[in-house]
Amino acid sequence: MSDVSLNTPAAIAAVRGNYPTTSKWTYVDVAARGILSTGTRDAIDFYLDHRMAEGGDKAWMFQQVEKARDGFAALIGAEPDEIALTKNVSEGVNVIAAAIPWREGDNVVFCETLEHPANVFPWYNLARLKGIRIKPVPAVDGRLTLERVCEAIDERTRVVAVASVSFSPGFRFPLKALADYCRARGVLVLVDAAQSVGVLHTDVKALGVDAFATSTQKGLLALYGLGFLYVRRELAESLNPVYLSRPGVRLGTEHEAALGDAARYELAPGARRFDVGNYNFIGAVAVEHSIRELASIGTMAIEAYVCGLAAKLAAGLANLGLPVFGGHESADRAHIVALGNDLSDQHDATSDTGMLALHEQFESERIRHTIRRGMLRLSLHYYNDHDDVSRIIAAARQWSAKAGRWSAGSRPAHVRP
Repeated sequence: MSDVSLNTPAAIAAVRGNYPTTSKWTYVDVAARGILSTGTRDAIDFYLDHRMAEGGDKAWMFQQVEKARDGFAALIGAEPDEIALTKNVSEGVNVIAAAIPWREGDNVVFCETLEHPANVFPWYNLARLKGIRIKPVPAVDGRLTLERVCEAIDERTRVVAVASVSFSPGFRFPLKALADYCRARGVLVLVDAAQSVGVLHTDVKALGVDAFATSTQKGLLALYGLGFLYVRRELAESLNPVYLSRPGVRLGTEHEAALGDAARYELAPGARRFDVGNYNFIGAVAVEHSIRELASIGTMAIEAYVCGLAAKLAAGLANLGLPVFGGHESADRAHIVALGNDLSDQHDATSDTGMLALHEQFESERIRHTIRRGMLRLSLHYYNDHDDVSRIIAAARQWSAKAGRWSAGSRPAHVRP
C-alpha cells in the first residue's frame, strides 16, 4: 500500500475530481454514508451492463468477490482466509456472537450508551436464548474509558464488544491496550469498525483484536448491503458457524453448487466458513474498486490528512464559542466533530433549538451533515479539503452573528436521518 501525500493542492484536487458530489455539497457526512467516486460508479455500470447484455458469467463474478476479499484483507493487514463477507455490521456481530459456545452465566461487556444498536441487540438476544449476562459499562463524559471496561471484566467474561470509533460523538477507543488486557485473560475482543475502516489506518495484527466487523457504505465509500468480518484465524477455526452453506464448506475446486459427501463435510479454512449463500456481487464490484482507490493513497496518509482537517474544523468552531463536544483539542478525536453540550438518547433529533437553527443554517449552505444523539455531527473523508472546513466555519460564523450566542431550548426537532 502506497502512502501518497495529500498535502499538495494538486493531490487533493485529483481526489476531489473523482467525487462529483463535492462540486455540489460540502459533504461532511461519511459517518452516515460515504459518496461514490466516478471510478466506483463506472465499475458498477460495467457489472450491470454485463448482467443485462450477457446474463452474467458466474466465474467472473466470483473472481470479483475474491478480489474484494483480498483487497480488504490487505487494507487492514489480515490474510484473505481471515475475511468473511456479510451483509453489514449487524450480521458480522451476530455471526460471532452466535458461534461462541456460551455457558449460562457467562457475560459480555459493552457500553450501551455509546454503542450502535448493531452492537447491542445481539447480546440482549443471547441473554434471552442462552442465559448470558449483560455487564454494561457507563460512559464518562461521552467516552468509554479503558479503565471502566477492565474493571467490568471478571472470570465469566467471554467477550468485550466495542466500537473502534463511537458513531456519536466520534471518539477513538484504545483497542490495542484492551486487546492486550483481554488476551491475557482469555477474553475475546469484538470490534464494530463501521466508523473507522477506510478513514483511519488499521492493522488488525498490530491491534491484536479477535474479530472486527464493518460495512462498505461508510468509510469504504461503496454500497449498502455488504460488509466484511475479520476473524483471527485461530479463533475462526475454533468456532462452528450457526448457519452453513456451500461457500462455508471445503470442497476444493469443484463447482460452487457441488454437494460432495455432505455427511462428511469439512468447514472452509479460517473465516470463510462464515460465508453464506450467494454473494452481493454488485456490492463486491463496487467496494473492490473503491478499496483500490483508497489503497493508492494509503490509509496512513488518509488518516493524517483527514484528522488534520477535523482538528482545524474543531478549533475553528470552538473559536466561535460553539460547544465542540469533548473540547477542540481532544486527543481521541478522529475524523468526526460533534457540536453540543450533552449526549442524549435522541438518535436523529435534538431538543436544543439553538442547535436546530445551526443545523438549518448548514443545510441552507448545502453543508451535508446529520444530527446524532442530540448533537450536530460533521464527519470528513479524504475527498474533503481546507476550503470545505473554511466554508463550514464561515456558515457557523454567519449563524453566530445572527444568534448572538449558543442558546439551549427545549423544543424537539426531528430531522432527516
